[in-house]
Amino acid sequence: MKKIPMRRCLATNQMFPKKDLLRIVKTPEGQIIIDLSGKANGHGAYLRKDADVFALAKRKRLLDKALQCTIDEALYDQLVKYL
Repeated sequence: MKKIPMRRCLATNQMFPKKDLLRIVKTPEGQIIIDLSGKANGHGAYLRKDADVFALAKRKRLLDKALQCTIDEALYDQLVKYL
């Protein structure tokens, strides 16, 4: 039986299988991207694929704190469009 990798959602603080979460990455160059492959190089933060979770992360500025930089509003709009 294969082990399922688990990651913690930044907003809800619950553990989920990695494939059920969306990874946002700060690359070594300082860019913030949405990592659909889950393998991009850089520091990542995970959010559950849910509009309420995205709204909570935006309201509390959770990605700013986790990635230690200022996140543009356009990225949050991209997250909502992704759903």
